[in-house]
Amino acid sequence: MNDFVSDLIEERASVDVEPALRAIPSGVAKSLTHQANRSIGVTMRVSRTIIFVDLSGFSEYLRNTDDTEAKRVLTHFRRVSRDLASEVGVRIDKFLGDGFMAVSVEQDAGIVFAMELHRRLKEPGKGLRLRIGIASGEMMLIDGDDYIGEPPNLASRLCDEAHEFGTLIPTDQTRNLPAGVRATPVRDFDLRGFAKLVPVSRLSGEPLNVRRNDTEELWTRTPYAV
Repeated sequence: MNDFVSDLIEERASVDVEPALRAIPSGVAKSLTHQANRSIGVTMRVSRTIIFVDLSGFSEYLRNTDDTEAKRVLTHFRRVSRDLASEVGVRIDKFLGDGFMAVSVEQDAGIVFAMELHRRLKEPGKGLRLRIGIASGEMMLIDGDDYIGEPPNLASRLCDEAHEFGTLIPTDQTRNLPAGVRATPVRDFDLRGFAKLVPVSRLSGEPLNVRRNDTEELWTRTPYAV
């Protein structure tokens, strides 16, 4: 039960839990709601993998297309991302215009999500391509929805640099990759906000044994995902 409550706390940013709670006995539902609401003001340390995803070239794309087509591209991008997240056990924490931040408890699932997203969105739109940054480690989780620490900052910076590479990850985090995924060292990057150069590798390949079916998890699906 405590694990379920912890999951609810961490899902507060993108989940309307009321429809799910209506399927639970009233006494249990009240207890869960009370404990989840207590996450306000709570700070804890967690180990997570952060994935930043961006549609590279979207600003230029907007200048050369109409709003209807731009909306269609973004809607498709978000739908594919949400569906894949539900399949591999990754949570989309927040959408950021033409990109988003996702969170995974396990690094393997985060990497599988990134590489499979590349496969499913090979051509998201004319002149568009995905760029992704991944970083893992300990961080602070505040109020159940705000991740603070080096991994989120590092993943964001790597995403900014990934337009020529597809997916970037710190080289020291490539020791145990999912089957079918390879890491190739690129170089040491001078990233804003980091005092030392960061050795970075590019991920390539296609993960094996990906479960390509829709689990339809309530909290990652429309209309509950935002």
